[in-house]
Amino acid sequence: MPDTVSIKKLLESGAHFGHQTSRWHPAMKRYIFTKRDGIHIIDLQQTASMLEEACQYIREVVMEGGKVLFVGTKKQAQESVAEAATRCGMYYVNQRWIGGVLTNFATIQARIDYLVRLEDQQARGEFNRLPKKEALKLEKEIAKLNRQMGGFKEMTGLPSVIFIVDPPKEKIALAEAKRVGIPVVAIADTSCNPAEIDYPIPGNDDAIRAVRLICNKIADAVIEGRSNQDLMLPEELQKETSEIVETATVFATPVPTPNGKADKEGQIENLNG
Repeated sequence: MPDTVSIKKLLESGAHFGHQTSRWHPAMKRYIFTKRDGIHIIDLQQTASMLEEACQYIREVVMEGGKVLFVGTKKQAQESVAEAATRCGMYYVNQRWIGGVLTNFATIQARIDYLVRLEDQQARGEFNRLPKKEALKLEKEIAKLNRQMGGFKEMTGLPSVIFIVDPPKEKIALAEAKRVGIPVVAIADTSCNPAEIDYPIPGNDDAIRAVRLICNKIADAVIEGRSNQDLMLPEELQKETSEIVETATVFATPVPTPNGKADKEGQIENLNG
């Protein structure tokens, strides 16, 4: 059963309010509890359980070293997406999606490299040696590129999973993810098609409190996945050390010969044979 506290928090955040009944997607019917005053009401029991399912998937991905890209460019999501992604050390896009972020990453990476070079030149004081007008132009260029790519300029490869707020609005990001085979976790309002999403989370994608709550849950899952990853590392090292010790013990154990003397060369030959 879903955690009743989670359902209470979802209710308080307004996550149960869907769109007007005239704007619904028929595939969301199974997640709709009822309709009231011309608005669909989302079944929060399903929201809570599916949110936990999505979080468990995120934990497993991060435990295996995977990265998550948060995407939410609508005004209600911009701040929550940036804060959640920054808190858990992942990447985000909260301004206009640049076409090719996933499908043409090499070109995007070249632009990121250009931004990093400019910032490096600025940090070394090289702009001070330029004419004031040219230096100002480069500073504006840095600000523009940071607005576009600042949230993922440290991303050196494609993410393992993408988390989207409002898939219909982020249809280009969604299409790119599907094209390159990146799994999608997303908040699915009543106007969404959940069939396009690997891990849909039925909920209100317009309420700032609801978006913040779900974004923070995803961020918490990332942090938990990293904590579990850190716990796994000593165990793996211990296993590797144990295997090395066992191998060394085998080679160090003398093999008796017919005359009662130890024959290490014979042991090595037996192992190689």
